[in-house]
Amino acid sequence: MIQGIFYARFFPKEGTKIVAQSPPGCIVPVPGVSKPCLFDFGVLQEYIIPRKAFCNRYMTVGDPEGRSSVLGFPVSIPSPRYDRNEFIFNFGLVVDSDVDQIPYERVVRRLAVTFAEMERQSGYLSQDDLNQAMSVPGGGSAGNYNNMYTTAIYEPLDTYRRRPIASLLEIIKEDLNNYGECMIPVDDANTVNMKLFPHHQPPPEVKGWHVPVAKMKFADVVDPTWDVTLQRVVAHIDGVSDVRRIAFAADVSLELTQLALRHLLYYDTILLLDMFFFGACYAPRPGIHDFVANLDSIVDECANYVCVGAAAAAAAAAAAATSADSGAGRSRGGGGGGGGLAGDDGGFLHPDSSFGTLGPAGGAADGDVGDGGVESSSTAAGDTEDSGGAGGYRISNYQLIKLMTTFCVGKTVAEWLKGHMDSGFDVLRFVDVRRLVQFGVIKGCLYRVHKHVVSKQYLAALATGHARPVVGGDPLQQYTDGCHTFDQIVTELNLTDAEITDKLKTLPNAKAGDLTVLYR
Repeated sequence: MIQGIFYARFFPKEGTKIVAQSPPGCIVPVPGVSKPCLFDFGVLQEYIIPRKAFCNRYMTVGDPEGRSSVLGFPVSIPSPRYDRNEFIFNFGLVVDSDVDQIPYERVVRRLAVTFAEMERQSGYLSQDDLNQAMSVPGGGSAGNYNNMYTTAIYEPLDTYRRRPIASLLEIIKEDLNNYGECMIPVDDANTVNMKLFPHHQPPPEVKGWHVPVAKMKFADVVDPTWDVTLQRVVAHIDGVSDVRRIAFAADVSLELTQLALRHLLYYDTILLLDMFFFGACYAPRPGIHDFVANLDSIVDECANYVCVGAAAAAAAAAAAATSADSGAGRSRGGGGGGGGLAGDDGGFLHPDSSFGTLGPAGGAADGDVGDGGVESSSTAAGDTEDSGGAGGYRISNYQLIKLMTTFCVGKTVAEWLKGHMDSGFDVLRFVDVRRLVQFGVIKGCLYRVHKHVVSKQYLAALATGHARPVVGGDPLQQYTDGCHTFDQIVTELNLTDAEITDKLKTLPNAKAGDLTVLYR
């Protein structure tokens, strides 16, 4: 947010002065304004209009107290028509020291370039001094302002119509703060057009084994004018398929698919996850503490996302309650008839039905806790169970926390699942395991433990420079330097985890104990 904006000039006799500022008194004190200035102008004065070597370039200056930063672009226009043959000015912004300054750099540069060109063409800024001098009795002969020579160059003042700089700065500040853009006519021929663009960091590299997950509904925003390649790629982002599979399904080269996904990453519309395997390992992160404490109802949000049919059950219960209330109202108004709804068992979706999107908690219906920590949703007439026995249940918060906190290093998802199944809880009946893991990774509760294979013999050959690609050799050997995950090997060689393990055992020249699998 822009705290202040100013226009500073260097006068041959008076030195650096603030000609206009918004809000009033933000840079230098003015009569009638008691609010303190944003910084000490006397301390930063020599940086607002610096030496000639620093002119015509972007500058940032920090307040000695560390509260504000001054962004400016001092401009020096050499010309014999000015006193001392030079006209020096600066349009600057004052922002908080902890805000991102990159979006405001373009604004400062645009102000400097625009008004410098207007000054060269029509003496816009120097005419302002002439206006002030002639508007005050005796001002023309006071000699406090330079550029009196411009009266013989430019058209008369009575035909020159323009907006005062002070009001122009105020409009620029208000529009940029409120709308992020401005389009302000300065005079009959010039308009100031500026827009604040958010700055995004360069997106990370997209690998073939990454899985893109959409953070928005692309079907609602895709436009026919989009790039054809991007439209094809977006249509196959389902949160399950990896990048190579998306490229194959979209009939697009892998390089173009990665480029399109990086474009979506830049605008923060997708995120990248690892491929999900039941043979993969996951472990808790420090964020698991927030999950256990149910901070911001994160467990309820998890239930709506991972429980089979939980969102549909909640919607059905809410609809049944609404219908029951309306039915009771009609019976009271009509004087007869049955009130409420009879218990129905058709309100819940089948476990194989589609799920909702990952988002804020939708408020799953609470009910009685049954065996195994399972809650059954209730309708207005009473608790009901669907015929399948699974579609309408929402497991308790305790059970969800137990599931999330039992992931650990060295235990695969399959082993984790078998442990809960052996303890009497049918996880697959009530929970989508892939979604549970995905939710934990996205929310920072879990992290993927990757597998790397290291060959001591191959590393020694690399260190000595003796490693050479063998014609007809096993391509798996190049992945044994410890820098490649099993996900990469699975994707690039089209092998399963078990096939990779078997092929590693049969590598040529592989001695006993030479290969080591690292989990990290």
